[in-house]
Amino acid sequence: MGCTGIGIVAGAIALVVLMYGYPQYRVYSQRLSGEAALAEAQSSRQVAILEARAKKESAIALAEAEVIRAEGAAKANAILQNSLGGPEGYLRYLQIQALESTRASLIYIPTEAGLPVTEARRLTVRAE
Repeated sequence: MGCTGIGIVAGAIALVVLMYGYPQYRVYSQRLSGEAALAEAQSSRQVAILEARAKKESAIALAEAEVIRAEGAAKANAILQNSLGGPEGYLRYLQIQALESTRASLIYIPTEAGLPVTEARRLTVRAE
């Protein structure tokens, strides 16, 4: 048997190995791809769960902070109201604060009946 015969036998053996081995390799490769996709899906799921837990904890902390802020504001308002003689004194205090911060040249202040005193005389012209 010469070099040609050995080449043909080697080629035939390579062809048989390739015909048997390639389908086995494809199955192996697909199994590895499936395992990689499963691992990625599990990892993505775990990341999503951790992000959801972080958002939940953040929302709980923000809600607790808002409750604490509201309780502090309520206590401060109660202290102011009590030190100013009750709700009417507190409302008068808020009215004075609002008047101090305005830049209006003419301000109408309500009377006991809740109606403003008008300045009808200011606009009339004296007929002298």
